[in-house]
Amino acid sequence: MTLIYSQIEDHPYLQQAALVFLQRYQAQHPGNDQVLFCKAVRYLVTTFELSTALAEKLVSHAYGDLKTIHERRRLDVSASSDTLAVITDPANGMTWAVPVAAIVGRVIEAPDNCRLRLV
Repeated sequence: MTLIYSQIEDHPYLQQAALVFLQRYQAQHPGNDQVLFCKAVRYLVTTFELSTALAEKLVSHAYGDLKTIHERRRLDVSASSDTLAVITDPANGMTWAVPVAAIVGRVIEAPDNCRLRLV
């Protein structure tokens, strides 16, 4: 039996199951979110007997939640200066002041940096 969307609205645990799957297996697919996404869809389809369309919808929402969890820290532009980046985490109220020189030295000029380029 394949569940349809109207039956799923009463079961928010399915989206949570997708989120847990994504969290558990994201380390196996660094930089390849599409493979992780497809595996999560397949997991929901086989485990919970969902339609592919519904599984994709649930995994999409879970993926958004996953990115929100990991990208909750924000650059506070109003508190930053030319030489200091102020980063805040609204979830716990923490604030970090990071010298721009440290960002340049450890991220931009890192020897293994092959992804960031001048644009």
